[in-house]
Amino acid sequence: MARRWSVAGQLLALQLGIIAVVLVGVGGVSLAQAQIDFRRTEGARVLSAAESLAARTLLRQALSASSRPARVFQSVPIADGVQSLSGVTFVEIADADGVVVANTRDPARLGVQLSAADTGGAGRSWVADDSGTGGRAIVAHVPVFGEAGPQTGRVVGTAAVGQRYPSVGENLLSAVPNLVAYLGLAGIVGVVGSLLVARRVKRQTLGLEPVEIRGLVEHREAMLTGIKEGVLGLDPDDRVTLVNGEAHRMLGLPADCVGRTLTELGVEDRLLDVLTGSAAQRDAVVFVGDRILTLNRKPVAVRGVPAGSVTTMRDLTELRQLEQELGVTRQTTEALRAQAHEFANRLHTISGLLELEEYAEVLRYVKRLGSATQELAAAVTERIESPPLAALLIAKSSVAAERGVRLHVADASRVGPLDEDLAEDLATVVGNLVDNALDAVGPLGGGEIDVSVREEGGEVAVEVRDSGPGVAPELVEEVFTSGFTTKAAEGGYRGFGLALTRTLCVRRGGSVSVRNDDGAVFVARLPLPVVVP
Repeated sequence: MARRWSVAGQLLALQLGIIAVVLVGVGGVSLAQAQIDFRRTEGARVLSAAESLAARTLLRQALSASSRPARVFQSVPIADGVQSLSGVTFVEIADADGVVVANTRDPARLGVQLSAADTGGAGRSWVADDSGTGGRAIVAHVPVFGEAGPQTGRVVGTAAVGQRYPSVGENLLSAVPNLVAYLGLAGIVGVVGSLLVARRVKRQTLGLEPVEIRGLVEHREAMLTGIKEGVLGLDPDDRVTLVNGEAHRMLGLPADCVGRTLTELGVEDRLLDVLTGSAAQRDAVVFVGDRILTLNRKPVAVRGVPAGSVTTMRDLTELRQLEQELGVTRQTTEALRAQAHEFANRLHTISGLLELEEYAEVLRYVKRLGSATQELAAAVTERIESPPLAALLIAKSSVAAERGVRLHVADASRVGPLDEDLAEDLATVVGNLVDNALDAVGPLGGGEIDVSVREEGGEVAVEVRDSGPGVAPELVEEVFTSGFTTKAAEGGYRGFGLALTRTLCVRRGGSVSVRNDDGAVFVARLPLPVVVP
């Protein structure tokens, strides 16, 4: 397995790579600049040398000679002398006809006829590049004017002085000392900078190498997406820093929630208190929409400095549904137990009457009991045509009777057949309100509960009135808060019946309220489904 590079090694290699690229770029720019500087400085120098050569009397006299051999004989020494004195690469002299009479670089050019471009125009000097047999060179051309006789003031020839461009290798060789100095300085700065940056990076990453950080990120993503619980991370300013898919789903957060505060996201007060730690509570239960969530918040500190918090959450909606089903079973069981207890008492009464041989009284007593039971069932089923709700009210009547509480179903109660969803929600609402009323009047003994369920104005109105102490005015709204209870906790979750009632009513577009009128009066309203003709 190949050895992995550390942060310092990777940064150093990156720095050295950057330095190498920069040096190559600097070298290229230096070569280009050297060519420009050479043409400027050497162009001026060769032009000055050519002008000095063209102004020499001996050259002017030589080019004014009548025969070309004489011109050659006199011009060659002059050209050699100028080259030796000025240190130029070559000197070339041509007569008025454009024929080369002297060339210090290539004697074979003697007698060569120059082109019009090489001889130039009437008495003008110019500097241009030339690519001859000796390589590329910068050449200055200056006209030579006659000095005596009929040639005075006339162009008698051309003096050309050239300087060869240095090669790339020569330019690099001349730049090596500077490049080595730059490389050494940049290398030292790069190494020191890499070590300092690596040290800072490792301090910020808690000494972890990049491959370890990548592994942690991959593991974190796998963990956050693989667990069923929702996870929400906040910074000290209550700004969302981490949220997994389950938390998005449970809390209904937007896709761009990361980086925004809970207040900006419009989180409701109860949920905000739990997430920010204002409500310090373990396994806090919160209603979010139609979901029931249990939240656990844990503050996070890094090296003793508060860094925010992490909240895990679980969806108890399914559990609550199971609890409702178990509640129905429990209520049925309690009703059967109450009836069994009541029937046992009646059987004892009948047994006593038989032992006393009061047979006529036994018949009257049995007829009276059967009539009362039938009257209760008939009275409820006649007004309530929803079987689940009717069965619930009959069961609650038996439970209330066992506790010494009289439960009366109002004569004005009228409910027709309901769809399954509304019947289930209505049974939950009525059951929670009746249970709350039983808890309110049960300890006093001899209490009364009046239940009214009727359809009116396109909705089902439920009113449960008890003879208990009522609700304190300051708690009228708080009683519908999840987790609120005036009873001592006996284990498990308490104080969610009224909260669930409000959730069901609000979800269906209804409402629930409470007032005091010789006891507490709870009124819940659930709209009936709209029937499309």
